[in-house]
Amino acid sequence: MIKYVVFDFDGTLADSKQAIISSWNQLAIENNFRQIELKDLETLKHLSITERGEKMNFPMHKLPFVLPKFYKLFRKSIHEVELFPGIQQMLQELENKGYKIAIISSNAKENIEAFLAKNNITNVSSIHCSSSIFGKDKLINKFLKRNKLTPSEIIYVGDEKRDIVACKKANVKVIWVSWGYDSHEAVEKEEPDFLAYTPEEILQLID
Repeated sequence: MIKYVVFDFDGTLADSKQAIISSWNQLAIENNFRQIELKDLETLKHLSITERGEKMNFPMHKLPFVLPKFYKLFRKSIHEVELFPGIQQMLQELENKGYKIAIISSNAKENIEAFLAKNNITNVSSIHCSSSIFGKDKLINKFLKRNKLTPSEIIYVGDEKRDIVACKKANVKVIWVSWGYDSHEAVEKEEPDFLAYTPEEILQLID
């Protein structure tokens, strides 16, 4: 029986494209990476993380050093981040049905807290973050242990291939959402347990 619905943040709950682009481009100017425009995101959705790094002239070994700077810049652009349509109503309905809601993300906790406060979202019970974009399975396992849950008592909702990979490692069911940063072609080989094309479908799948 599902007790917690756990969400990714960027690309799942929050439409942060503009903030990501402006934050990235500031880093790109300072570090000689390739800048991106909104139109580039559609192409990037179909690429792996490594392929994205190559396209943007970004050496992946620099990721641990660049990511903290990126999220500090992101915090300054939090006003550009919006809820995807239907998300607030979906979260409220989940709460009404008795599910607890959590967020596990590689974004910074203070960014997520600022966003939730800006949108008057009070039904998220906990937020768990890591500075590593590849360590989400460890966060999921810590979340399970901290809350004395079995993998079958949570379901994860995310938009990227790495979300699905992490959930498979943690033996947790995962819903992939279509409105985020990875295309269906990019994730289908990982075989997410469920696909959702609207927030309403998330409710239907969980019920």
